[in-house]
Amino acid sequence: MRLSEVLNRAPDSSQAQVEGFLGSQRLGWGRHKNIEIGRVIRNYFCRPCDDTRTFFSSDRLSCLVTGSHSVSIDVTLRCSACQSPMEAWFLVGCADDLFGHAPLVHLERFTENKRDVAAAVGAQVGEIHELFERAQIAFEDHLGAGSMVYLRKAFEIVTSQAAVATGIPTKHSSGRRKTFKALLEEVDEQSHIIPSEFSNNGYKLFSELSEVIHGDSDEAEALTKYEPCRQLVLGIVTNVRNNQSMAAAIDSLGWSGDASLQVVEGGGAA
Repeated sequence: MRLSEVLNRAPDSSQAQVEGFLGSQRLGWGRHKNIEIGRVIRNYFCRPCDDTRTFFSSDRLSCLVTGSHSVSIDVTLRCSACQSPMEAWFLVGCADDLFGHAPLVHLERFTENKRDVAAAVGAQVGEIHELFERAQIAFEDHLGAGSMVYLRKAFEIVTSQAAVATGIPTKHSSGRRKTFKALLEEVDEQSHIIPSEFSNNGYKLFSELSEVIHGDSDEAEALTKYEPCRQLVLGIVTNVRNNQSMAAAIDSLGWSGDASLQVVEGGGAA
């Protein structure tokens, strides 16, 4: 396995044995070396292309020795179609000899600078993808509760958007806002936005996010729950996006997924 395959799997931090990439000449702390480890290849939603694209690195990457068992690798990536650039940074740890023939490595840290070029694949409903981006950044900074705030807000907003797009009022006749639970049940009954795999547990997901936000889980537990919760919220967003009538209504309203919609009762960042 080449080191690029480890980088391609980010943020996966599992250990893997790779071909030696630094050579036999040992470099001290703070020394740079250009390395050839295969191209880094990652998929994103390219905003200029308005479609999912593959982003590639060059063949030669910049590597900085940051310790006796770690290196920092800076990567520039370009869209395979429009050539729009972005950057990524990887901190790679090594369990044995960095300069060995087959070092055992793992990813310690991963950060992306998507600029205004790229976004995560699969979250493009209005500007809701921005919330997923912020959630991912918080997660990568080990802020478990912070990442859940953005996931919950995305859940709330897309439910409100689906309600208005299908003619379901977000308020009672008295003018009082509906609880999120009540609105979610109405929207799902009419439009089935909750994936069938957990259709009976849509509000349970919201409760899970809220419990983390309000301090009923520690940060380590919140970080463990982040990825499954993200996948479930993303499933709801994808269902709304794939409903052509709702997607058309959302687009025609020009919603930003932020200030243009009031979040129903119980929503908003805690």
